[in-house]
Amino acid sequence: MWLGRRGWFGLVVQWRFDLRPLSLAWTWGSYRGPMAGTLSTRAEAADGLRAPTQQNGDAGSDARVESLPGRPEPGGPVVEPAAGIVEQTPGDREEPSALAPDPGKRKKPRGATLARVGPPPKKRRTGVSFSDEHFAETSYYFEGGLRKVRPYYFDFRTYCKGRWVGHSLMHVFSTEFRAQPLAYYEAAIRAGRLHLNEEPVQDLSIVLKDNDFLRNTVHRHEPPVTAEPVRLLAENEDVVVVDKPSSIPVHPCGRFRHNTVIFILGKEHQLKELHPLHRLDRLTSGVLMFAKTAVVSERIHEQVRDRQLEKEYVCRVEGEFPAEEVTCKEPILVVSYKVGVCRVDPQGKPCETVFQRLSYNGRSSVVRCRPLTGRTHQIRVHLQFLGHPILNDPIYNSVAWGPSRGRGGHIPKTDEELLRDLVAEHEAKQSLDVLGLCDGDMPPGLTDSTAPSSELAKDGLEELAIAPQKMDGIVEAVPQDMDTVDLAQGKAAETDVMNQETDPLCAECRLVRQDPLPQDLVMFLHALRYKGPDFEYVSPLPPWAQDDWQENR
Repeated sequence: MWLGRRGWFGLVVQWRFDLRPLSLAWTWGSYRGPMAGTLSTRAEAADGLRAPTQQNGDAGSDARVESLPGRPEPGGPVVEPAAGIVEQTPGDREEPSALAPDPGKRKKPRGATLARVGPPPKKRRTGVSFSDEHFAETSYYFEGGLRKVRPYYFDFRTYCKGRWVGHSLMHVFSTEFRAQPLAYYEAAIRAGRLHLNEEPVQDLSIVLKDNDFLRNTVHRHEPPVTAEPVRLLAENEDVVVVDKPSSIPVHPCGRFRHNTVIFILGKEHQLKELHPLHRLDRLTSGVLMFAKTAVVSERIHEQVRDRQLEKEYVCRVEGEFPAEEVTCKEPILVVSYKVGVCRVDPQGKPCETVFQRLSYNGRSSVVRCRPLTGRTHQIRVHLQFLGHPILNDPIYNSVAWGPSRGRGGHIPKTDEELLRDLVAEHEAKQSLDVLGLCDGDMPPGLTDSTAPSSELAKDGLEELAIAPQKMDGIVEAVPQDMDTVDLAQGKAAETDVMNQETDPLCAECRLVRQDPLPQDLVMFLHALRYKGPDFEYVSPLPPWAQDDWQENR
């Protein structure tokens, strides 16, 4: 009987010790056995170890953990999945990279403790928030109908991923961060811009350990966006509703940070701590809603889950769309999350979109779209399947899909060939940001444009044959210049980073990119109306949806 009581006693104490150390002494305070003092002491020690972590997690700092170049950049901590942004901490383990295989998760030995190096993990904030310090990183200017961001210095931060442990920095940079050659990172070391655990890196051969913290200071260039303002449609104590112009992302992603709706609202309208209630593609314009509080956000998301929210879009498509109402229920499959391409496939997720033609001008039709589900690129993919893709859709109205451009789901090539041809087409046009990519950030094989599919035009073949040579020239020019960069010059750039728009180590500074025309940044898809049980917001029709709009033939 005594042994049984001891066993039961030990089991209960251990369980309470692990989960409720604060109440341990109170619960067993009346026990006068030989372990009473030991248990109370251990509980106090455990409480002392946990306290700093809780305090750090509640810190009000706006410091964010961001990935190194070549990886998508998180736009800031958020709660809602709709924002698509995730804060990284040492415990995070990303999905297997398209650039390198994931050897699997490593289990920490039982009872092992690791000292944290670098900033502690933060609690996720209730909204997407940036401070005045972030807004002061750089400034805008307007030129040729474009909003441009002056180049600026920026720290990419990340903790060591599980798949990097045991590998050298040279291996990690050469396999996963290929936007720059190794010579660039060697020059960055000489300039004091690469830090490991907040100490300057001296050699790329250093081997990474679990919980290592990397910081890389880079000279950052953002693509231009339209100069059209982000107009406020409504604002009250619950929500902010804007009319988003085409070409501006909702939140920081890829190469975009200051040229995003979140940053523009914060810098120009002093609107912060916003909760995105839904997403619009970068090239899609129209009604975009933000909640001001987590309570309002959850209430509207519940309405979305209960299908109480009605969405209405308008677009201009190729050809004469049928006059009668058309409902498309074709399932949609994601071909590539990294490239951002979908297609109709029986194995895809169920979708439903209702279309109604509004007008036809002899060449193209204006169509009203009511998506009853919310899949990625749903309207664009269904219109492609129906044989009436959006007139200027850079993805789903591309020759890369074949002669029929995906009509009826007919795509005469494999997914790998399709992705390769899409990437090759936009790489030649210097428009990889349309696919959410940047130079050097493509999975292996997608940039092999030496053997494109036969559906690409002859002129396109010649253009694609030249494109890799140009890119190779850029990459090869960097090491030559890197070897001649004086260390003092690098340190000068480090100490005066806020005042320089050019940088001796930056390959982008040596490129001359042709600015896009403002009309090339517009896709003919517009979120016209959002309606819920107790609200309705409508934006004006864009010029291309008007009856008197004239096409450039």
